[in-house]
Amino acid sequence: MKKRIISVVILTILSMTIFAQQFKGLSPADLAKIKSSLTKDASFNASQNAVTANGIAKLAVNRENIGKIDTYFSNKVKTKGITDQKSSGRCWLFTGLNFVRPKVIEKLNLSEFEFSQNYSFFWDQLEKSNLFLEIIIATASKPMDDKTVEWAFKNPIGDGGQWTTFADIVTKYGVVPKQVMPETEQSDNTSKISALLTSKLREFGLEIRGMVAAGKKIDALNNRKMEMLSNIYRMLSIALGNPPETFNWRFKDKDDKISELKTYTPMSFYKEMLGVDMQDYIMFMNDPTREYNKVYEIEYDRNMADGKNWKYVNLPVDALKKMAIASIKANNALYFSCDVGKFLLKENGTLDVNNYNYRDLFQTSFPMNKTQRIKTFDSGSSHAMTLTGVDIDLNGKPTKWLIENSWGSSYGYNGQLIMTDEWFNEYLFRLVVYKDFVPEDIQKLLSQPAIKLPPWDPMFSPEQ
Repeated sequence: MKKRIISVVILTILSMTIFAQQFKGLSPADLAKIKSSLTKDASFNASQNAVTANGIAKLAVNRENIGKIDTYFSNKVKTKGITDQKSSGRCWLFTGLNFVRPKVIEKLNLSEFEFSQNYSFFWDQLEKSNLFLEIIIATASKPMDDKTVEWAFKNPIGDGGQWTTFADIVTKYGVVPKQVMPETEQSDNTSKISALLTSKLREFGLEIRGMVAAGKKIDALNNRKMEMLSNIYRMLSIALGNPPETFNWRFKDKDDKISELKTYTPMSFYKEMLGVDMQDYIMFMNDPTREYNKVYEIEYDRNMADGKNWKYVNLPVDALKKMAIASIKANNALYFSCDVGKFLLKENGTLDVNNYNYRDLFQTSFPMNKTQRIKTFDSGSSHAMTLTGVDIDLNGKPTKWLIENSWGSSYGYNGQLIMTDEWFNEYLFRLVVYKDFVPEDIQKLLSQPAIKLPPWDPMFSPEQ
């Protein structure tokens, strides 16, 4: 037994020695070996000449694939109008409002309709500011290099979000038509106001930590927090305008009939026009790095101190497709998010894994699958859009999907994108489905305790 223990200790020491070797720099011999591996043949020369003088994406476009995708769909949701988030990261907000607006268009017989994204964004920014200050108060006794404290100061506020942030904002503050609180220069171009709010909140965060260190009581902290939020509210009002408490509104329908002028509050408008409980929508995820049929929750992935963390059910991709098809067939659009930058061909608005041939251009393969891309941070959810159509073949299988984007009507296919089913498999991550289109066995999964994930988890990636 004693000899065995000694042997184990020796092996452990040896293994530690092997893996604890010093970092090895590139020696002249190493460099010579690498250089000698380069074969400068005609193919290399052609690629080098082309790439050094032109954009990579244009050179890698797979010409054989162009024209193979048509623009016809067997099933489409009835919607009208393309929105434009411009230079902002508010895709989650545009998508949330876009996917419910078909209800208003149908209800009022309108040619088109748009909610005010600026109104909802105002309250989102104020709520996020409060959430940050609450986190700072709760963690004020921890050191600055504590993981949560560090994360909070790195991410005090932003214009990105996801489904839960949208649902909580409209549930608490209601909605208004776009003309009631239109966009401003700062809502269209959020980078500067976001930078100023970020700096101000960090300043406030340090002040709160100083107050706690000086022994100030919770009442004093809360009073000072309200003064800080008043400062933030003033900044938001100057940049975005004042959100209305009441407003008058009427509309003209497709038959040129003008409605009666009515007075609304944002909440009464929400209840009359939508009349849906946002809690009746369920968020799903396709994350093959984690166990399927489990519920996950990400801490602080919300915009309200009293709101809900982002919670989702992780399912195989085929299960998401079945719910999406059922929803679209019933004229219900869906909120979804994906890694939109991968294999996007702007000219025709297609998302297709065959759009580009980087392999032949650079003479090397790129074989990572979805699981490997997520684990290595090579892919993740980056942009939210509205799923409005699906094309189903004679065998009942989806071949492609229609997407309503929020990058203006001149982008892609008349402001829309067309996603192949294969691209759906590889780069779609999140999908929100109304409960009526979710099978009972899947709904029952929500009764299980959620697996809590930290805010620095890779899946915490606000959609922009």
